[in-house]
Amino acid sequence: MTDETVPPQTLSSQTRLLFVGALALAFIGFGLFVSGWEETLAGMDNILFARDTLITDYVELGGVGAAFLNAGLLTIIAAGFYWVTGATVGGGAIAALLLVLGFALFGKNLLNIWPILAGVFIYSRFRGEPFGNHLNTAFFGCALAPVVSEVLFSTSLAPMISIPLGVMTGIVMGFIMPPVAAQLFKAHGGYSLYNMGFTAGLIGTLVVAIYISYGFVPEPVFIWAVDKTWQLTPFLMVCFGAMIVAGRLVDRECFGRYRDLLTRPGQSPTDFAATCGDGAVLVNMGVLGVLSTGYVLAIDADLNGPVIGAILSIVGFGAFGKHAFNCTPVVAGVFLATVLKQGDPTTPGVILAALFSTTLAPISGSFGWYWGIVAGMVHVSAAQTVGVLHGGLNLYNNGFAAGFVAATIAPVALAIQARFTQQTGPKI
Repeated sequence: MTDETVPPQTLSSQTRLLFVGALALAFIGFGLFVSGWEETLAGMDNILFARDTLITDYVELGGVGAAFLNAGLLTIIAAGFYWVTGATVGGGAIAALLLVLGFALFGKNLLNIWPILAGVFIYSRFRGEPFGNHLNTAFFGCALAPVVSEVLFSTSLAPMISIPLGVMTGIVMGFIMPPVAAQLFKAHGGYSLYNMGFTAGLIGTLVVAIYISYGFVPEPVFIWAVDKTWQLTPFLMVCFGAMIVAGRLVDRECFGRYRDLLTRPGQSPTDFAATCGDGAVLVNMGVLGVLSTGYVLAIDADLNGPVIGAILSIVGFGAFGKHAFNCTPVVAGVFLATVLKQGDPTTPGVILAALFSTTLAPISGSFGWYWGIVAGMVHVSAAQTVGVLHGGLNLYNNGFAAGFVAATIAPVALAIQARFTQQTGPKI
């Protein structure tokens, strides 16, 4: 039993970055082991110069080696920014870094993120604030990196136009993201964990609308690997198992603290690393990774770049709001709605909706499992509809959809909850 007088074991920001760096190096090593240097480097060309519109699976486009090399290098670079700037690495930063690792398998790469980072940097200087204060926003904001690639590599524009236009578009988007994100958070009140997905979706919608009005129409892309599950499953399970073991090594009381973590509703901002300690967080992240991978395997869906990206988004937010108890009802809602519509839960759109729907975990954590099921059922329909607004150029399409879902369902749940509390509360 956990001794509640013993404070949770928390690690320094630098040590947390070393853990993230070790995971990134594992990705690089695995990719090179599977593909070798020659195939990996050849695949990197395909990745760096792709248009990256949803869905562009780097595992299929460039091979396992190139996809995992891109993911690992990009994550190490991102961790380097936190290290050099001295930024605090809490649960939000861990989530941001694992989203870099995951989405670098299908949309973020070593070429297309820089204009957006530059835009956020310019905004920080404009505000007279340290860049480190805005790093989470900067790396979450790379959800719109495909916009940069789409313009840079447009075949309808001459390079002398497309290159400066793509760079400037990314800089402008990065500059406006911090204030827009702060404002939009109020719309859902932290009941969707992917606030930058909501923000990127609205900004992306406006940018795409402007470009379409000038005749520049993004063409849809669908690249999806279907034959890599047998290679990827053992590696993922080893990584997630290692997280659980590391949690026990960091804190001998981690499992007791993990039980406490499971009682938290998860409404953003909820930094599990600060409240429950790094040991419990590592256990939570490992358990979420095993469960989400297990769900994919149980329904016989494919493991590939986008699906692993979705799994890592769950794992990353295991430090910042998600756990097995508040995620499961939402995923169940997606599955139930799909079955009721006689759909296939293994199709790309649905499996991604199921995994990314966990952004709505605070709804089930705050209002009960039944509201989580409702949120999941609504989310799967929204996620398959809103993508047309931003032309597939927002990597966090499910976060965009979830913003609308949370902004609608949370106020209704709060109102009903308040009414029942009033009826059953003490009478004076």
